[in-house]
Amino acid sequence: MGNVIQFKRPDPKQKAKEKAKGKTLCKSGFHKWEIDKKKQFDVKSGKLVTVYRCARCGEVKVKAH
Repeated sequence: MGNVIQFKRPDPKQKAKEKAKGKTLCKSGFHKWEIDKKKQFDVKSGKLVTVYRCARCGEVKVKAH
């Protein structure tokens, strides 16, 4: 017969840590802002704008030029 390998049980704390990865940063105000190039012009004000979207949580912020 072959050798029997004992496996360790997964740690429930580690699984929760992986599940919350990135979300806790955004809750603390540390977003990962990326420029969203789909909308570059604000129709109502008639100005160019830069739309930033967080890569982790999807929150949006707009900066007018």
